[in-house]
Amino acid sequence: MRALITGGGGFLGQYIVEQLLQRGEKVRVFSRKKYPELEKAGAESFQGDLRSYDQIEAACSGMDVIFHTAALPGISVWRKPYYETNVLGTQNVVAAALRCGIKKLICTSSPSVADGGKPQCGVDESVPYPKKFLAWYPETKAIAEKFVLEKNGARWTDLNDQGKAQSGQLWTCALRPRLIWGPRDHHLIPRLLDRARSGRLMQVGDGKNKLDMIYVENAAKAHLLACDALEKDSPVAGKAYYLSQGEPVLCWNWINEILKQQGLPPVKRKISFRFAYILGSVFEFLYKITFRTSEPPMSRFLATQLAQSYWFDISNAKNDFGYEPEISTEEGMKRLNEYLHENHGK
Repeated sequence: MRALITGGGGFLGQYIVEQLLQRGEKVRVFSRKKYPELEKAGAESFQGDLRSYDQIEAACSGMDVIFHTAALPGISVWRKPYYETNVLGTQNVVAAALRCGIKKLICTSSPSVADGGKPQCGVDESVPYPKKFLAWYPETKAIAEKFVLEKNGARWTDLNDQGKAQSGQLWTCALRPRLIWGPRDHHLIPRLLDRARSGRLMQVGDGKNKLDMIYVENAAKAHLLACDALEKDSPVAGKAYYLSQGEPVLCWNWINEILKQQGLPPVKRKISFRFAYILGSVFEFLYKITFRTSEPPMSRFLATQLAQSYWFDISNAKNDFGYEPEISTEEGMKRLNEYLHENHGK
């Protein structure tokens, strides 16, 4: 199998690359910058931008499968960068896949594509997309996910090595991993620790909210399992799937456990969900009228994520492509703490 991983230098992407290489697959990475460690491991590297169709097409040439993990996350108040990367970028990936005769496309989506701002407890993929979103990231990811799934079964025509026309179909699916964590994360955990060390970390809500999450190696393995099962007449084709550890945790207990392992005190400062939500609305307004492109310290979307419960039924992923979280939450925490002690210290 010849696999292209967009965002292959990112947190999840690197693990997918490594697991594919361990299986002996030919791997190509498409990222904005070079990653010498991946090239040293055996991956081919293409530099480019999702917004450039020509660059995407060049990277797709000769590939069989695309793992589309690249996206722009965050809570900035401006729509354009999210739309260009998450929507137009995904459309470029699909168009290039059809032009280059790609057989499979596994898109990394997000549970937030079905989040309209209310708690979600034990729901499955039958929950519809909301009519309104609280942030541009989930809205643009929802548009991208729908586009990818609608293209399931789309026909393509390509020229083989002998210059003869050959035709086939593109099979697609979308995976919605919830709160990916583990070693080598350069965003979620480091930002959490920085806020705690500077005294800026506050509990939002009553601390009783449950969250699903997924250890990064489990998330990567799920992508490979979905790819293996994705084909014509497969139940995976054209569907979206929630992914998690299968055991939700109390959000702030989990955060405090990470802090404890790093020799930091538990979170003591607290604000109510209502106050955080109102504060988020104020920050969003101020950032718009002052044309600030950075992320506000609080937003309505962030307030809901920190204070409300979000956990999902992952039965479909288990039944349709055999997903099981091989690395337990306990083992994952052990590996994370070892990594943090080695690389960040207390």
